[in-house]
Amino acid sequence: MNILLRGRDIADLDKLDVYVKNGGYEGLKKALSMKPTEVIDIVKASGLRGRGGAGFPTGLKWSFIPQSEPKKYVTVNCDESETGTFKDREIIETNPHQLIEGALICAYAIQATAVYIYLRGEFWDQGHALDGYIEEARKGGYVFDNIMGSGWSCPVYTHLGAGAYICGEESALLESLEGKLGQPRVRPPFPANKGGGLYGEPTVINNVETLTNVPWIMANGADEFKKFGTEQSAGTKIFCVSGHVEKPGNYELPMGITMRELIYTHAGGIKDGKQIKGILPSGGSGPIMRVNGNDDAILDTKLSYEDMAKIGSILGSASVIVMDETIDMTWVASKVIKFFKHESCGKCTQCREGTYWLDKVVDRIMANEAEASDIDLIVNIAKNMQGVTLCALGDFAANPIIHTAKNFPEDFKKHIVNQAPAVRGAAAGD
Repeated sequence: MNILLRGRDIADLDKLDVYVKNGGYEGLKKALSMKPTEVIDIVKASGLRGRGGAGFPTGLKWSFIPQSEPKKYVTVNCDESETGTFKDREIIETNPHQLIEGALICAYAIQATAVYIYLRGEFWDQGHALDGYIEEARKGGYVFDNIMGSGWSCPVYTHLGAGAYICGEESALLESLEGKLGQPRVRPPFPANKGGGLYGEPTVINNVETLTNVPWIMANGADEFKKFGTEQSAGTKIFCVSGHVEKPGNYELPMGITMRELIYTHAGGIKDGKQIKGILPSGGSGPIMRVNGNDDAILDTKLSYEDMAKIGSILGSASVIVMDETIDMTWVASKVIKFFKHESCGKCTQCREGTYWLDKVVDRIMANEAEASDIDLIVNIAKNMQGVTLCALGDFAANPIIHTAKNFPEDFKKHIVNQAPAVRGAAAGD
């Protein structure tokens, strides 16, 4: 069952009349008949967690907004710059009104002044189309003034970034939206607090996929939503699958399915009958997992926030990149670190300098010009980048180095000119 990717089941769902005919804006109508705090309670009860990567409880995030403040904002994160992630784009292209409706329900719940949908700089066509959908909704009485005759008004605007990965981080997004350089803020204050949000006002920042769940929850109830998924990870999730699979693409499935089911049942298995070697379950930012062919406990792990944590990885935005036995994981580490070096905003010394030197030394390893001590060196650099930057990009950049060196030491060793001394940090797995 598709809650989010309904455009695959219903032709022309992006058109307002088709959306309304299929239950569109009923969730908003129901919300408008309730007190704002009651709406928050329903979202809390549903167990919906943020789909942007962190998995933070959505209703709890909304409840942090002080109701007494006269100005408040909702910001929709449609930056979608994580490697291997392409779910939000499909939503705004095929089911845009459900996103608009979800953002408005959130806005009503916190009594927001306005909604801003922040799109990554490359989404020119999608941004212009979304402007048209918002205007269509305005003419239908669903956006801006006196929404659905309720007396409550809320405008919705789009804003295009300039194409920077860092602006997917919530505080850098706010900086960019205000017309400043997209760099993370020092916190506290946090976005939900006065002085920490958009234009200094309390702000909720939610991912596209997160908010698109909300109309369904309001229309069908929290208990119905909890019938999908696991106890701690309720609902469905869009899994973005790419790499060496027969059928790459977006798959909306209940949280808690296994990695094996996702890859072999839905994505068609591995191309050319090869074996899996490694999986990035959350794009380049998450720890890479070693898979020993088809018979591995990793493949039987449930895809939920809590179960992925048990195996030392993260679900994140569920951008699953599958790599077969032909891949050199040193090359993977090199590609990912080049991405993070390019996307580092440079504000934090550890990230700016760390990504630069990781790129340099990994290039030396790839060129077969390194010694065993260079593997210790990159692991040491990466560990010194963890937990010391204003945003998580420093940790994200460290992950591909630490976990490829730990989980695939043989791939690094084959590039080493002098095999002695022993590779302490990588081979020993510490």
